[in-house]
Amino acid sequence: MAEHGAHITTASVADDQPSIFEVVAQDSLMTAVRPALQHVVKVLAESNPTHYGFLWRWFDEIFTLLDLLLQQHYLSRTSASFSENFYGLKRIVMGDTHKSQRLASAGLPKKHLWKSIMFLVLLPYMKVKLEKLVASLREEDEYSIHPPSSRRKRFYRAFLAAYPFVNMAWEGWFLVQQLQYILGKAQHHSPLLRLAGVRLGRLTVQDIQALEHKPAEASVMQEPVRSVSEKIKSALKKAVGGVALSLSTGLSLGVFFLQFLDWWYSSENQETIKSLTALPTPPPPVHLDYNSDSPLLPKMKTVCPLCRKTRVNDTVLATSGYVFCYRCVFHYVRSHQACPITGYPTEVQHLIKLYSPEN
Repeated sequence: MAEHGAHITTASVADDQPSIFEVVAQDSLMTAVRPALQHVVKVLAESNPTHYGFLWRWFDEIFTLLDLLLQQHYLSRTSASFSENFYGLKRIVMGDTHKSQRLASAGLPKKHLWKSIMFLVLLPYMKVKLEKLVASLREEDEYSIHPPSSRRKRFYRAFLAAYPFVNMAWEGWFLVQQLQYILGKAQHHSPLLRLAGVRLGRLTVQDIQALEHKPAEASVMQEPVRSVSEKIKSALKKAVGGVALSLSTGLSLGVFFLQFLDWWYSSENQETIKSLTALPTPPPPVHLDYNSDSPLLPKMKTVCPLCRKTRVNDTVLATSGYVFCYRCVFHYVRSHQACPITGYPTEVQHLIKLYSPEN
């Protein structure tokens, strides 16, 4: 009996495979960071569109670039992504035995490193862009900008009809892989890890000691740089490393605050937040400060500020309250993501059709 208990204890210690709770927690970490940062950028853009509006317009690209620097920094130095390292995990190349495993401080081989970056950074970026494209096509389909019989319209509708099934198959693939991982039938909780040729494991004592001694060794063993090209390459490498280190330090300190922001502004908590932060409606502004590059308002209230003609199909912008022709404001908002008069960040879903008493 004692021998059986000792065998179980030894096997559990030797098994470095993390539990489903650990891998799901590290997956949800970066998932929570994105919407929290997006809300912070939105607040900045709404408070000062002139200075911070570009952050909102190019948020996906800026976030992807910073995420690329962050993940490359961690994968090359700790053999793990930021969230995996945060939970004490590392990536192990498939086929490596327990004795031939590389230390986490050695980083991933280049082939597996770039595969990991592709699935960690580029694939989520493409998925976000695809979801935005689907949302815009659905809005365009509802507003019926193109004739119903046009070839483009039929293609859009076929794409929109097929997308939910493709997305369901994608999510089902991940669900089946997680169920196999829970039942011990698979070494990967995500099919993307399998495609990258790696699996997740816990950091060992040797890994932790090597990671702690690596910064000291790097500062002591600095070879003198000889050529100008090597100096430039070394300076760029230090700059990128410094940015990645700053990002990792900031995220490590603010990760719980960002998760709190994501929870606070999630759709499930909106009713609770409204009840806690309910305030009386403020009075309308006495005057408005226009941007120097904004078009002047026409004197006649029935004239569209964009085309300078009598409005057709009146549509109001919920973010600013100004009324335009539908076609004029739709194309402007779709191109600039801002109100033509105030410059406030605006999306197509903020367009509201107005109906006159005659109609």
